Amino acid sequence: MSRTLTRRAVLRRGGLAVAGTAAGGVAVNAATPHVLREVVAVDPNQSYWADVLPPPGPRLATDLDVDVVIIGGGLTGLSTAYYLRHQAPERRVVVLEARRCGNGASARNGAMLLTMTPDRWLQAGDDAALDRRLLKLTTDNIATLGDLAKKFEVDLELETRGAARVLRSSKDAREGRESASRLSGEGLPVTFWDAARVRDALGTSVYAGALFDSASGQLHPGRLVELLRRAAIASGAEIYEETPVIAVEEGPVHRIETGVGRHVRAPVLVVATNAYSSQLGYLRNAYVPIVATVAITSPIAADVLGQIGWNSRVPFDDDRIDEHWLGITRDGRIHIGGGPLGYDYGFNNGMPTAPVPGARAAALAAELERIHPALAPVRFERCWSGAVDCSLDFSASVGRAGRHDNVYYAIGYSGHGVNLTSVFGRVLADLATGRDELWTWLPYLNRRLPYLPNEPFRWLGVRALRAAVGMIDR
Repeated sequence: MSRTLTRRAVLRRGGLAVAGTAAGGVAVNAATPHVLREVVAVDPNQSYWADVLPPPGPRLATDLDVDVVIIGGGLTGLSTAYYLRHQAPERRVVVLEARRCGNGASARNGAMLLTMTPDRWLQAGDDAALDRRLLKLTTDNIATLGDLAKKFEVDLELETRGAARVLRSSKDAREGRESASRLSGEGLPVTFWDAARVRDALGTSVYAGALFDSASGQLHPGRLVELLRRAAIASGAEIYEETPVIAVEEGPVHRIETGVGRHVRAPVLVVATNAYSSQLGYLRNAYVPIVATVAITSPIAADVLGQIGWNSRVPFDDDRIDEHWLGITRDGRIHIGGGPLGYDYGFNNGMPTAPVPGARAAALAAELERIHPALAPVRFERCWSGAVDCSLDFSASVGRAGRHDNVYYAIGYSGHGVNLTSVFGRVLADLATGRDELWTWLPYLNRRLPYLPNEPFRWLGVRALRAAVGMIDR
């Protein structure tokens, strides 16, 4: 599709421009992390999804010596703890969370439960067999989440009606039809919708077509956090909340210092801090924490929903680079995120502050009205922001690092984290228990992500890239 090719070309050129700028100031680039240190701070989650999060559990009250310490109580950390305890029940596994489980992107996202990976979803790759294997991995994981929800009696509000990417122009629609034909021919569950089918399924006439993935879906992200937290605890993992990590001393046995005056020692460290990882000195040059804005309405009356005609209830995003994404909850709330004003980057990986700027909420309201004019009188009940971990090529990496090869990480979900977090949680558990051979086929295993320079080159490069994206997305 043209969007995919454009995105890759823009990011590649943008990456080269950033690298060239950094090369002109190598000394500054190398010194920045030491001179301009990031502020270690975790902003509170004020999203709609967070309303159902369990209250924080106990803080760490004593020093511990354990087998595995996981920093971050989001979907990655919780699923890693769960799988680790099931694979190696003799190991003592501890999760440290700065606020409460799910405070980060795990409960601030767009609720889309997507198959594949962000660099391959709805895109025809050069290895059809690998694409089919990734499809099976991610669709099987959706089924696993459903089974786990039944076991622990957590209502995920899981719907597997599929997900779509809408196409704005007739040119994109023509190319989308060709892509769908190729993808379906390779065994992927992708079909093309023309404008009439889009109107019937999504209730909007502003798009020329869409690509539809019948294996994807949506759920309530806060409920997913609740499920994985409950599963991790039931498996025997220990979770300490309101226990921020302030320093990591790496070694054959790591020493983790916390903000509550206690420390944890462990030979295995899992960094499951997503967009906050660089605050602890990890993955700084692998990703950029892009701040995304989301808004949600109050429950919409049945007659108004009927006027909209969103009969399929299928969530969707658009084919911009600065894409919008939309969904509808079980009780009739519509949520929308992203867009040209809905993404931002804070200097030196700065995190968002509340409240969300009014211009962002207004831009989301205008886009929602453009898509569904019947929603013109509807107002948002809540609007929030949160950081998303984006690599330069919108791809992921999971593996091990550190001077002693005993630090494990996962990064680069780029909008696919609702599903990939627990997929990679399983990968991390296997790696931490020495079962690397199970994942040698995975192209994201120990993948070196494109280098992103330090400040000020990072800020300048991101701004230049955003300007280029703005021109393309018009």
